[in-house]
Amino acid sequence: MRTLTMRPYGGEADLQPIVNLLNACEAVDRLDSFYSTTALQQGLAEPGFDPIHDMRLWEDENNDLIAIGKLRIPSTSSETIDSHLWFQVHPRARHRNLEAEIIAWSESRLRDVERERQLPVKLRSSTCDHKHNRIAFLNNCGFTYERCFLTMVRSLTAPIPLPQLPTQFTVVDARSGFSIESWVEMFNQTFVDHWGFYRATVDQCKHGMSDPNYHPALDLVAIAPDGTFSAFCFCYINKEKNQAKGQTEGWISSLGTRRGFRRMGLARAMLLSGMHRLQAAGMSVAKLGVDTENPNFAQNLYESVGFTKARAKLTFVKTLS
Repeated sequence: MRTLTMRPYGGEADLQPIVNLLNACEAVDRLDSFYSTTALQQGLAEPGFDPIHDMRLWEDENNDLIAIGKLRIPSTSSETIDSHLWFQVHPRARHRNLEAEIIAWSESRLRDVERERQLPVKLRSSTCDHKHNRIAFLNNCGFTYERCFLTMVRSLTAPIPLPQLPTQFTVVDARSGFSIESWVEMFNQTFVDHWGFYRATVDQCKHGMSDPNYHPALDLVAIAPDGTFSAFCFCYINKEKNQAKGQTEGWISSLGTRRGFRRMGLARAMLLSGMHRLQAAGMSVAKLGVDTENPNFAQNLYESVGFTKARAKLTFVKTLS
């Protein structure tokens, strides 16, 4: 009989084993992911995430790491705690009930949170649309389909239209030293009416800017004539991943227009501005993610400038209360 050990995250000594596990999964799953100790450490240090309580590791009888589960639990919620579970199991250990143990741990942890905060809890988890075994497993555990997200791709070697800003609007980047507080306020006002919204904080923003891959010239904001931060486009280049995979790929990581400034062409102008910045940085491909049910029809915008579907990810939900 197998002997498995579940334990909490143990600090820096666990970084390399976790990376080895995740890259072993990627070698089989081919989800276009890449993991390094630098990126993992950055992610685990995100303000609001508690790796001691909200992450678990599973080892086999040889003390080899074979699975990981990580919960994202928002620190503030007004009506419902909308959590998300991400987990990976080593290919040689899959479909042997370990996945069910991860679900059981996540639900137990969330029951504790439910009692502490006296709020109902929803547990979400996502998987690619071609991962039929994972989809069937989630369904069997009581999850139901909720949402579809696309990864879209566009060549940057093809011509990119010039951005056309509304009159008297200007675009600045983070090299200008713009206010982080104003950026966070704009971000929250932009996405507060979107599905799955998590309120950003100044600490989280500062943490993101400490990422070794952060480049101020790729962090763009549109300023209205009255000085209001009205739209943004944040681009990201993962240098380690590009080097490891021999590619020149950049991401439109976040794009949005503040409520009250929509339907003015700002989103298109900021998207094109970001694409030009990525092109100037030497990237040949741009990627982005989109909710297929985005209330502002973002997918239509992306398709209008040449982005096409690369893959789809499905989100499933289970109500625990």
